[in-house]
Amino acid sequence: MLALILAGGEGTRLGMGEKPLVTLCGRPMITFVIDAFTGADLEVMVIASPHTPMTVNYLRARGIPFCRAAGKGYMEDIIEAVLELGVRTPLFTSVADIPCLRPEHIRLIRTTYEAQCRQALSTWIPRDLCHADGSMAPCTEVVEGVPAVPVGVNILTGEGIRKPQDEYQLLLRDPALALNVNTREDLEEARRVLRGKNGDQAKTSDTR
Repeated sequence: MLALILAGGEGTRLGMGEKPLVTLCGRPMITFVIDAFTGADLEVMVIASPHTPMTVNYLRARGIPFCRAAGKGYMEDIIEAVLELGVRTPLFTSVADIPCLRPEHIRLIRTTYEAQCRQALSTWIPRDLCHADGSMAPCTEVVEGVPAVPVGVNILTGEGIRKPQDEYQLLLRDPALALNVNTREDLEEARRVLRGKNGDQAKTSDTR
């Protein structure tokens, strides 16, 4: 299955240049999202735009597949890329600023999607897990009886991408998925969580 990673936004709220390339624990933020999908055995294609020329240079230099869209908006860029690539089958879409995304999240989402027999799947996180500053997406819906906001990882069917699709809403309760990096405070919190995770992995390795 193909994963389209959206990396064409201007990143004005963060104010640190092109957001996909903002350094997080010594790495560009987008690489965490790319690794989550490739670690779940998915093919990755990054969608860049005129707003992210340095990201294009980074991807090209490292042989990471990418395509270009006009940078008109999240869904507009997805539709443009799907039509350009000629994808008709189900595919993942993801924002590039959720660095705590992991392969196990991707596998769970895919397994759930395949069990539902729907055209599409959207992922949600309980709103009370998000930061009080409201840096997560403002859209709120009730999912499984809980006020929730979108994570930014979805599955859509390429065929009929311009039309509304029958969608299953999956509620994920992992606080790490609430770290959608839109502010410097979000960035610092992501650094803290990732450093803690790496530290835990190191301790596990030491005990083997």
